[in-house]
Amino acid sequence: QVQPVESGGGSVQAGGSLRLSCAAAGTIISDDCVVWFRQAPGKEREGVAAIWPLGRASLYASTYADSVKGRFPISQDNARNAVSLQMNSLKPEDTAVYYCATDQKTDCGSDYFSPGQYRLWGQGTQVTVSS
Repeated sequence: QVQPVESGGGSVQAGGSLRLSCAAAGTIISDDCVVWFRQAPGKEREGVAAIWPLGRASLYASTYADSVKGRFPISQDNARNAVSLQMNSLKPEDTAVYYCATDQKTDCGSDYFSPGQYRLWGQGTQVTVSS
């Protein structure tokens, strides 16, 4: 049973940084499309960043929500079979529970930020940014 597991959440002040990690035993996560979502209280779950392999060694594509572009680079950590989300220049509006998701497919497709297309979800990790 493949189960993504997030780690690295916490509380920081605005302008600070956190690094989230999504590990998934039972699959080689570097072969899969992996997406980070977040959900703030009273809001819908929204896609933050996605990464998927390009079919050539160590080459990946990534895409970002406009709200985090340039601040939240996503990357593969092949040594740990994990995907990382480095969150820099954090803002209070980044406060949310962050989830990673995958469907064990190599291509994220065009609807990469649609939560309904992912079967496998982590339990989430809380990120709180204070002003």
